[in-house]
Amino acid sequence: MGERSRQGVVIAGVMLALFLAAMESTVVATAMPTVVSSLGGIRIYSWVFSAFLLTATVSMPLWGRLSDLLGRRPTYLAGIAIFLLGSGLSGLSQSMAQLITFRTLQGLGAGSLITLGMTLAGDLYGLERRAKMQGYFSGVWGLASLIGPPLGGLLSDHVSWRWVFYINLPFGALAALAIGWGLVEPVGRRRSVSIDFVGTALFTLAISSLLVGLTAGGRVASWLTLAVLGPLAVTALCLLLFVGVERRVADPLIPLDLFKHPMVRAAAATGFLAGMAMFGAISYIPLYLQAVLGATATQAGFVLTPFILGWVTFSILSARFVLRVGYRGIVMTGMAILTFSFVLLATWDQNLTRPSAVQAVLFAGVGMGMVMVPMLIAVQNAVPKRDLGVATSAVQFFRSIGGAVGVAVMGAAMSHRLETELLVALASSTAGTPLGAQIRELMTHPDLIVNPLTRAALAPAVLAHVRLAMAQALHAVFVVGLVVCVLALASSFLVPSGRARDLARAEEAAHTPGS
Repeated sequence: MGERSRQGVVIAGVMLALFLAAMESTVVATAMPTVVSSLGGIRIYSWVFSAFLLTATVSMPLWGRLSDLLGRRPTYLAGIAIFLLGSGLSGLSQSMAQLITFRTLQGLGAGSLITLGMTLAGDLYGLERRAKMQGYFSGVWGLASLIGPPLGGLLSDHVSWRWVFYINLPFGALAALAIGWGLVEPVGRRRSVSIDFVGTALFTLAISSLLVGLTAGGRVASWLTLAVLGPLAVTALCLLLFVGVERRVADPLIPLDLFKHPMVRAAAATGFLAGMAMFGAISYIPLYLQAVLGATATQAGFVLTPFILGWVTFSILSARFVLRVGYRGIVMTGMAILTFSFVLLATWDQNLTRPSAVQAVLFAGVGMGMVMVPMLIAVQNAVPKRDLGVATSAVQFFRSIGGAVGVAVMGAAMSHRLETELLVALASSTAGTPLGAQIRELMTHPDLIVNPLTRAALAPAVLAHVRLAMAQALHAVFVVGLVVCVLALASSFLVPSGRARDLARAEEAAHTPGS
């Protein structure tokens, strides 16, 4: 088979792996309320997302660096294998703690799927073709994400939530076969291996402590407690040590020299904040629809469809337009639209109609599509070829770490507000009555709020209190997301102005010896 044919097989394998990763993201989101009703653990609900995002995020620069050192092919195949192992074990989970543990393993492998797929596109194509391919990749991601929410709902309602994890296995096996057979690399790509284990450990501990502190903040009346301030102090110390280590090691987890590029700095800041908003929306919109409006998992999945359609369509369009009009205008417009979507989300209440829900999630998808792909293309064109893997992974890194932090922050806001609202409901009832007893039981075991059987057994007055409490708790989530979007909109002004081709030529000239 010729080189072009093998290249086509590799791209097909990459697209299949992206399909796999996207299916995982959206299938789980709509299944989680059903998982909680089965396994319990609503107080640590956010950790099912955060654990996955944390390990995926921390491992992204590591996967990128390993691929630069060892070659794309063995690194990619190792990542797929770890992801599939985590998927299978997640489906076998018997408790929320087990699910979080196996999602952590799954995230470790997932860190390779997106970042190395995008890196291979940068290896194989030049500027114009690369922009088109990134748009196609986003289209594949969107198609899988479009299928994911309703599929997750259907599996949860009619088969078992465990199949939202098992369904990854055949897709992963096919992707591994395609990449393993089609990708042939020059031996000269590889060089001596130097892995930044100390930096990786410090950063993992820093972000883990941050998430622990944020999660604890949702359970206590005041953040000025040891349970919150202790982990946050560990985070600050580990980050300081991490920066010191990164300045000294030969092959750092995150090369600090990357941040000399204005485009990389802009992508890091905007991607971090946009990631906070995006993962917050995906994680909590299904919960709102099911816990407040009483929708099924299937119905909640279909409401997310416009989000994916907007994301896919405008990812493809923005990838094409960015070569003509430049990065800044598209990214700023996308962030403005995403901010407007959170204005709409913050107005949701118990009288929410389907058209209003569709409108808000559609704008969110359009905004995300106009932000993520242009920023990725911009960074790939801003760095020298030798740093392509680690630079691409850095873009995904900051978006995902933003998502992990965002889900934790929003989860803390939700938990704190939910407990406050249930206390108000308890105070308005008589403690010794059956109504008061039911509310007190829900305060002790809040997982019961999203259990359909429990909700059906609640007295109408208690159910009204529960729906109001969840509506207020998730309103706090969307307000946090709105604040984050405003900050992200401000950070988008950091994106350098100018046409993409002109900026790429300037960067190429700057990286050429003797220029």
